[in-house]
Amino acid sequence: MNCGITPGSNVKTAISINSGLLEQADETARQMGLSRSRLFALAIGDFLERQRRENILLRLNDVYGKGVERTEKRLLKGIKTKVRRTIKERW
Repeated sequence: MNCGITPGSNVKTAISINSGLLEQADETARQMGLSRSRLFALAIGDFLERQRRENILLRLNDVYGKGVERTEKRLLKGIKTKVRRTIKERW
């Protein structure tokens, strides 16, 4: 959904937020030397990055949680055997 917004451009928006949370955000922004907008942008960016990583982890868990197929087991067994031989030869 584009709405005519150029990617990477700043957009003004209005949100509703608990007054106590807003006070904490303002205090934190002041202590960090940031504007409120910058603090919110950093917080949202951090949240979205954590969500992205969590989704990747969930997908990986789904893929690897199904177990190893028969053909993969044979392949892994062969790889392990070759690695063991290589290690024995070097020692």
